[in-house]
Amino acid sequence: MNNNSAEIDDLAGRVAGVVLLPGQDGYAEECAMYNPAVANNPAVVVGAAGPADVQAALAFAKAHDLAVAIMNTGHTSAVADDRTLLITTRRMDEVVIDPSARRARVGAGVRWQQVVDAAAPHGLAPLNGSSPLVGVVGYTLGGGLSATMGRKFGWSSDHVTALDVVTADGTLRHADAETEPELFWALRGSKSNLGVVTAIEFELFPVTRLYGGVLIFPGDQAEAVLRAYADLTAQAPDELTTSIAFMRLPDVPVFPEPLRGTFTVHVRVSFLGSADDANTLLKPLRAAAPVVIDTVADMPYTDFAAIYSDPESPAPFAESTLSLPPLTPDLVTALIEAIGPQADVPANIIELRHLGGALHDTPANAGAAGLREAEFVLWVVTVGVPEQTAPAVHWMGELFTGLKPWALEGKHLNFIGQEDLGPEAVRAAYPAQTYDRLARAKAAYDPTNVFHLNHNIVPSVTDAEGR
Repeated sequence: MNNNSAEIDDLAGRVAGVVLLPGQDGYAEECAMYNPAVANNPAVVVGAAGPADVQAALAFAKAHDLAVAIMNTGHTSAVADDRTLLITTRRMDEVVIDPSARRARVGAGVRWQQVVDAAAPHGLAPLNGSSPLVGVVGYTLGGGLSATMGRKFGWSSDHVTALDVVTADGTLRHADAETEPELFWALRGSKSNLGVVTAIEFELFPVTRLYGGVLIFPGDQAEAVLRAYADLTAQAPDELTTSIAFMRLPDVPVFPEPLRGTFTVHVRVSFLGSADDANTLLKPLRAAAPVVIDTVADMPYTDFAAIYSDPESPAPFAESTLSLPPLTPDLVTALIEAIGPQADVPANIIELRHLGGALHDTPANAGAAGLREAEFVLWVVTVGVPEQTAPAVHWMGELFTGLKPWALEGKHLNFIGQEDLGPEAVRAAYPAQTYDRLARAKAAYDPTNVFHLNHNIVPSVTDAEGR
């Protein structure tokens, strides 16, 4: 882009937020992502303060033949180069709680801890993820797998009641079950493919406390722990949401000091019930191997982040994901051979998040996201810049090939890494009928593929009516 100062000044005059160019104060901070391994160097960045700013940014991008990328809080990577206009939405940070309706309405820049803190005085809680810093909108448009209450209440996207979105033509639309119902369905699973969501409304739940925390075991006990975990999840009530993670952590400051440079197995626990019931469920697991750390206890819901203790500081990483069935003995054996203490594993975190329960349900108002058949999401993460993570990325491919006999259709959209953005990989992330319907919605709302710097859904050659 040839920077015409008069045109940039005109854009800045029409935007209530900020307009920044490379080299200007605040540009690097505005473009910074949680994963700095992904380059983000747009020709111009518009820090939108509201829908009108988004509309002005889209009009400017169209006039100057610029691609468009969207970034909410930075946890979903937005790849923007010098032919791109980046729209950031973190300034849209309003949170409104309606306690009588048990709903929240939040702006596109709101993070989960803000919602949790705002809902708690009313005795309510949202279906948030494991990290307090993740943005509500990006998380929810990818389905939203709640690490605290997912098995009890289902996918976060299925509890959305309305969205405001600026589509590719610059129109601000309100989408709910009655108004723009197809857009309403498609937004909840297409991530940033159909427009810039500026606000979202969703249900809250009457929950104030959890019985939760983490059980940490020595890595050399991985097989015993995984087999006990398989038994636990095979008969777990819906009130119990858990995951198990094999953690080979490098000695870097982003991780807690006692765990740096060690191999440990973490079982994360969130239970909506009494301490006695939780301890009965967890007793066989605690007896399976020596417990190094046990923090499982009663806690206010506002302390949910202590269960996973996700890193707060940005760090470069690569990731990939797979969907799996229940942990049968043969699958456990395959996993231990591939990722257990005797395996040569270059990845740092290999996690299995338990699905099932209400996550298997397909309510009448369900969106396009959600793994309705899988029992587990396998998520693999390795820390480092691309040159450092290349061996681990290659190993991930080998791991997934070895697990192919058990692999199921679909992927959790929020765990798709930069290596899985090719057309066939994106298509494989959805059931065939879902992808085809999304492609028709894309053709209706973004026929020229303005929003393609993402896990891109290509517009169907037919229109939204199937003609």
